[in-house]
Amino acid sequence: MTDKLVHRRKSAYTIQSGRCYYCGLPMWENDQKSFARIYGITTVQAQLLKSTAEHLEAKQDGGSNASDNIVAACRWCNSRRHRRKRAPDPLSYRNLVRKRLADGRWHSPSVIEIYRRFVFAGQIPPERSTACAPSGT
Repeated sequence: MTDKLVHRRKSAYTIQSGRCYYCGLPMWENDQKSFARIYGITTVQAQLLKSTAEHLEAKQDGGSNASDNIVAACRWCNSRRHRRKRAPDPLSYRNLVRKRLADGRWHSPSVIEIYRRFVFAGQIPPERSTACAPSGT
């Protein structure tokens, strides 16, 4: 990943308050173990919530690395969108993901519990701001 793309992903992560563009779940950038401990999940499950750079319009479809084409998405959502024969447009995919998540059919049960506790109820642990916040680099 180029330095510019890393910077744009980190900027998107910050603008989105560390939440996935598609599912809205908290993501991590620097400390997988602390993130897993805070949210009560395994490090394997936490790996799926790592922040990635998502091109709203894929590069193969003419999209660029411009900041208005880059959002932060968890690894799970990003990879699932591009496994389809034709990736759905970002808004349709976001709606699909959120519907499936609300129905308990998107992430694993323990990750869905994060959704229920912290996203749906709006309760983010206070430790999150320091343990999982983006670094200045």
